[in-house]
Amino acid sequence: MSADPNLMSDAEKTDYIRRSILQEGRDLRRRHPWLEKHQNLIGATIMAVSLMGMIASGTLYVMNLIPWWACIPVTAIFASFIHELEHDLIHLMYFKNRPWANNLMLALGWLARASTISPFVRRKLHLHHHKFSGTESDLEERGITNGESWGLRRLLMTGDNMMAVFLRPFTMQRAVRQYIRAQKTDSRTEKRKMGIQQLFAYAPLGNVYYLLFHGWVAVHLTLFVAELSGVSIELPSGPASALNLLDIFAVVYMLPSFLRTFCLHFISSNMHYYGDVEPRNVMQQCQVLNPWWLLPMQVFCFNFGSTHAIHHFAVREPFYIRQWTAPAAHEVMKKMGVRFNDYGTFLRGNRFSKDPAGEARRAA
Repeated sequence: MSADPNLMSDAEKTDYIRRSILQEGRDLRRRHPWLEKHQNLIGATIMAVSLMGMIASGTLYVMNLIPWWACIPVTAIFASFIHELEHDLIHLMYFKNRPWANNLMLALGWLARASTISPFVRRKLHLHHHKFSGTESDLEERGITNGESWGLRRLLMTGDNMMAVFLRPFTMQRAVRQYIRAQKTDSRTEKRKMGIQQLFAYAPLGNVYYLLFHGWVAVHLTLFVAELSGVSIELPSGPASALNLLDIFAVVYMLPSFLRTFCLHFISSNMHYYGDVEPRNVMQQCQVLNPWWLLPMQVFCFNFGSTHAIHHFAVREPFYIRQWTAPAAHEVMKKMGVRFNDYGTFLRGNRFSKDPAGEARRAA
């Protein structure tokens, strides 16, 4: 097959990119056999080190050895490793033949990042995302604001998954219906089961997290407004002690979760395209989004904008391998026409077409 992109279909380009990325991964493993031989151990070690890092950061803050502004970002960085690990676990890259170990790691990862949807629910959503990325039934990306016009509402929804539902309930209801319809089942029982699963997708950890987080925000907002208004509010000793504990919990857990979530969702929702992509056309699903000014956000999502598009072409490569082979992958992706740093996506509501009006006229 010719490597001239002008003579290739999108399917041929996708295959060419996939084979090139996988070959680069094989070459890397030949040079470093331990990467393949100890893949399970690598995954388990990343999980253990990340959990210990989060605990250590929080402990140092509680002991007044580091300030809040150090604890929050350090904890968020460790949590970002766990998020990438969860993603790989969903694709069964670790402990494929030992489901109990895979599920245990998923559960531990959720406990470390309770602001997220249950990984056991996400597994189905994410595998569906790969098949129908950017279409109406891509519930995973719609859930993190992909396809929405930019403004204050989307900004509020980007770091808060519950706000992403509360601020557009009808949009999310339609997305759930489209997702269920795309499963192509005629069983009412199965459809009802999927609907209930999505309704309780954050239960129980996510619901508790958001109850505490929103309560903490509401209390401090009330106290702040009262102070601006010249009203002094003295909390009784019990509520004051509870608020003090919640303040500590916010620094060691809730605010790192919010920071990591905001950075990941901002980058992910804008590097994926939505609404006018062809089903299963990987060339239209996402771009590489890695400008210098996004580096502060990339730090809190393990360089997601630079490496996640690689995953859409070569699904079974672990996240640290994608990072290692990114320079070679980017070279072939750019050659085949994958978009890099398409800033127009912010103005187009993440539509793939750079001329939405023209696209609409052609469709009519």
